[in-house]
Amino acid sequence: MELYLFRHGIAQDKDLGIKDEERSLTKEGRQKTEKVAQKLVKLDLSFDLILTSPLVRARQTAEILIETGLSSQLEESSHLAHGGEISSWLVDWLEPRNYSQNTQLALVGHEPGLTNWAEILLWGEVKASLVLKKAGMIGIKLPETGSPLGRSQMFWLTPPKYLL
Repeated sequence: MELYLFRHGIAQDKDLGIKDEERSLTKEGRQKTEKVAQKLVKLDLSFDLILTSPLVRARQTAEILIETGLSSQLEESSHLAHGGEISSWLVDWLEPRNYSQNTQLALVGHEPGLTNWAEILLWGEVKASLVLKKAGMIGIKLPETGSPLGRSQMFWLTPPKYLL
């Protein structure tokens, strides 16, 4: 299985007095995310499912990915909100679904959660060494058998500027 960890686009500033979970994408954030998504389509990328954090900015990002044609299926998971644990997501969400090995799944979420998840999948621990820019993506191949924690392989780390 291939996981694509996609960080939400540029959102309203935290200092505007808006609740964090209600912060939406800015005009620039929408435009940049749309351009990244269009480039991914041109690269023939598609997802069997896009799973998103319930926070507004992540949901809006996921909807842009859907509108661009990267997938036709969208679901929400509280595991992708701030503080979500990858081990809980694996047990509660991924394992029960028993996806095939050629499944391509996009997870739209936030920092530092997404890079923490990536590092745990790659190295079994958080090393705070990966950087994921807004509207950027990390691609990780999960092993065919056994736990993916510390046993997965990264095949994609792209800041959005390389896709614009």
